Amino acid sequence: MRGIGFFWSFTFLFLVLSLSCINGEDPYRFYTWNVTYGDIWPLGVKQQGILINGQFPGPQIESVTNENLIINVFNSLDEPFLISWNGIQQRRNSWQDGVYGTNCPIPPGRNFTYVLQVKDQIGSYFYFPSLAFHKAAGGFGGFKIQSRSIIPVPFATPAGEFTVLAGDWYSKNHTDLRAILDGGSDLPFPDGLLINGRGLNGNTFTVEQGKTYRFRISNVGLTTAINFRIQGHKMLLVEVEGTHTLQNTYESLDIHLGQSYSVLVTADQPPQDYYIVVSTRFTSQILTTTSTLHYSNAAASVSGPPPGGPTIQTDWSLEQARSLRRNLTANGPRPNPQGSYHYGLINVTHTIRLQSTAPIINGKQRYAVNSASFIPADTPLKLADYYKISGVFSLGSIPDYPTGSGAYLQTSVIAADFRGYAEVVFENPEDTEQSWHVDGHNFFVVGMDGGEWTPASRLTYNLRDTISRCTVQVYPKSWTAVYMPLDNVGMWNIRSENWVRQYLGQQLYLRVYSPVNSWRDEYPIPSNALKCGRAVGL
Repeated sequence: MRGIGFFWSFTFLFLVLSLSCINGEDPYRFYTWNVTYGDIWPLGVKQQGILINGQFPGPQIESVTNENLIINVFNSLDEPFLISWNGIQQRRNSWQDGVYGTNCPIPPGRNFTYVLQVKDQIGSYFYFPSLAFHKAAGGFGGFKIQSRSIIPVPFATPAGEFTVLAGDWYSKNHTDLRAILDGGSDLPFPDGLLINGRGLNGNTFTVEQGKTYRFRISNVGLTTAINFRIQGHKMLLVEVEGTHTLQNTYESLDIHLGQSYSVLVTADQPPQDYYIVVSTRFTSQILTTTSTLHYSNAAASVSGPPPGGPTIQTDWSLEQARSLRRNLTANGPRPNPQGSYHYGLINVTHTIRLQSTAPIINGKQRYAVNSASFIPADTPLKLADYYKISGVFSLGSIPDYPTGSGAYLQTSVIAADFRGYAEVVFENPEDTEQSWHVDGHNFFVVGMDGGEWTPASRLTYNLRDTISRCTVQVYPKSWTAVYMPLDNVGMWNIRSENWVRQYLGQQLYLRVYSPVNSWRDEYPIPSNALKCGRAVGL
């Protein structure tokens, strides 16, 4: 079976390279990954992890703007598997998004070759397994996109870079956690926090005194926001999910589920070791873990307790979130300044209000958006749309605004037109902090506040220099509003980044449609696309 997989992979690769002449021959990078189970002890308890090439977390993806990435994934697990790419926009190419709404899972013993282009993107991201609660077992890794050498960057080249993948963790196997959710219950509180797959004091980041380093930090956890800080050191924020920011200085940063930040840290303190601290936010019980910032000429090890951070303070976090601003004069992935795109002057064509709820349906805990709790169809929605298979989903199966009706199970899809401009309001009437992600797009976070959103809330929007990103938090009993260019044709997942909520229905799909059947708007179905459900044989 492995030999057959290689044959088809190389056949497909030949076709890809042949077509690349049409795309101007942007450079290629090649990865071959073998996904397996393996024993891991991140919290000192043996459990079954998901490894990529024997690594937990998985290998980091290194890339430069516009490069093509050929990632051949072999599934050596005993169940279907998919990888998705948090924040990678897949321009004109939702076929590569790696969620069940767009892709058939890779069967056990088979492989699939992803063909990604990091078109017009820079920044810090991560990849993760998107099916069957696999994320609770690992299978995630860092994904960074460097600027092209001809594009100025608004800070000096750092002496080095570190990727930090942090988040909450459970000691139970993912199969046990999944069984709890399938049985209609919520999960208990997490067992601990990890930094790069290790628990307390499990990592050391070595620096030289007087030099500056870039830390790319992502919250890859399942259920909780985190706060990140380094004892005795300031952090200069320079990038958020592909946007160069105003370079504000912070002593600690709240990083919500699914979010990524880049900070510069200068080793300007006396030569010793210092704590790197991650702790949970907005939780009744506070979990904390540490790593070590080690000066190469250190005269002493870490001492005393780790520095404390914010715990349940929402106002503090909200003010920090509002302080994030785009650097209007800096370049993004292209040579033109980020401020040349005047997002606040574009007419909104479509307002979508998405309200989260936590209903009980058929005696089981579910989570819903506008009363609809998502259930996967028997066929990926993108395939059903392409082949015009009726009965898989219906456009408008979820309303564009909360109706207050009783909760129901539904394969939820919202229709949108290519080149429209959407206002999306995430409304959270619950007592828990939430985090939302949109595949295939970046959006401008124009407003967030407590209470209920009303049309008058638009008077408070930042229409000049707010941050552009792909994942945003919504505080308890609050709302967050974003402006989003509908500039990417495809079938795109909108989901809670709380993986319990996502698994139990708090997600939907946005179908961005163009009536023009042209490669200019969307790439054709890949020749190696896997077929499943009602698409088998088509």
